Amino acid sequence: MSGTDAQGPGADLHLDLAAAGGRRAALVEALRAAVRDGRLAPGTRLPPYRSLAADLVIARNTVADAYAELVAEGWLTSRQGSGTRVADRVAAPAPGPPRPPAPAPLPYDLVQGKPDPAAFPRAAWLASSRRALTAAPHEAFGIGDPRGRVELRLALTEYLGRVRGVRTTPDRIVICSGAAHALRLLARVLGGPAGTWAVEAYGLPFHRGLLAEAGVRTVPVDVDGDGARVADIPRPARTVLLTPAHQFPTGGPLHPERRAGVLEWARASGGLVVEDDYDGEFRYDRRPVGVVQGLDPERTVLVGSASKALSPALRIGWMCLPAALVDEVVAAKGLREPYASATEQLTLADFLVSGAYDRHVRRMRQRYRGRRDRLTALLAERVPQARVTGIAAGLHAVVELPPGTERPALAAAVRHGVAVEGLASYRHPEARGPARPDGLVVGYATPPERLYGAALDALCAALSEALADAPS
Repeated sequence: MSGTDAQGPGADLHLDLAAAGGRRAALVEALRAAVRDGRLAPGTRLPPYRSLAADLVIARNTVADAYAELVAEGWLTSRQGSGTRVADRVAAPAPGPPRPPAPAPLPYDLVQGKPDPAAFPRAAWLASSRRALTAAPHEAFGIGDPRGRVELRLALTEYLGRVRGVRTTPDRIVICSGAAHALRLLARVLGGPAGTWAVEAYGLPFHRGLLAEAGVRTVPVDVDGDGARVADIPRPARTVLLTPAHQFPTGGPLHPERRAGVLEWARASGGLVVEDDYDGEFRYDRRPVGVVQGLDPERTVLVGSASKALSPALRIGWMCLPAALVDEVVAAKGLREPYASATEQLTLADFLVSGAYDRHVRRMRQRYRGRRDRLTALLAERVPQARVTGIAAGLHAVVELPPGTERPALAAAVRHGVAVEGLASYRHPEARGPARPDGLVVGYATPPERLYGAALDALCAALSEALADAPS
């Protein structure tokens, strides 16, 4: 037996030999192509002669001759005691057409919707993960209940009731892979007359897009200083999607009379309120605003997630459902939808029950309040033409600008390395009511602390440049 055959089995190979021509030539070309295409990486050990010959039903000497030819060409190497391996340096593949370079990300990220990733509570999360996995029953590592882990549903029932005024039970909570997943599920379930949803005239284009993908038509409801004008919900709609605690992106809460009014609309029309409670834990200058769901749990679906308080990387969200919708949503989710990681669910349940979630939110509330205050103070000092609004809660501010300056401000922001979005980009394309003033939606939570001061300096420089010719 040769030195090559004396070694272990090497890598399993799938090779298709061309029918035409000799077996050795076909094997040489198949191996050369596998190395050239990257299917055999440098350093990969090939099977012994005898093994590959048996797999391909060819003579052992044919394999030996093919290996020797490729060693001579520099595609393979062979050493006593090490077998035959793919050479570290092989002929480079023929270059394809050059790809245009991807645009480099701007250095200062002030796009709304993201918490500071550097603030994730790693040590506390790891401690919860260890406790949760130690205590987890064996069945937690199976496919599981489509509603989600009962431990998390129990923890959310207590937490949401205590902090947000939610009225629900564990059997009416469904865990999802984020808030967007929850909206997709709801859009699929609420067909027929509910296939038209009313949405706020200013809101996330992403939400409108995912509803459209599910076949849902969206119609706009105007927004003013008291939130959505719910008395103007268009007649075809049987579902309305709202952000009552902190209207996105304008920043105000839904007026109490309108909170009552949207529930009256739901009862009278047989409709449903979908309440996106996207950042309800972060408030600074006002008393807590409870959820609409707590006023009528049978006419409201509450959608929430851990994305803002912890991290979007967790991909954990939830729905608190009316009793009449639970079975339909669970059936739709169980058929074909992804489940949130059971181990992450168990960890989040422990994080909530242990009080670590409350402690983290309190700590981040203070940090984000400080960032908000720095933003407003610096803009007041350096860009007095700008007016900052929507700052009593949340993780972003609206910086209102003089008429006609939003586009120049966005262009100047790019020149100064700032990623930020204009208020007009959130307006529903079919909105007919009065447009909001020109402005930027500034997310002050995202940048790491070491870059926050530089990000604010760059933003102020961009606005000063764009507004230089604007009337005072």
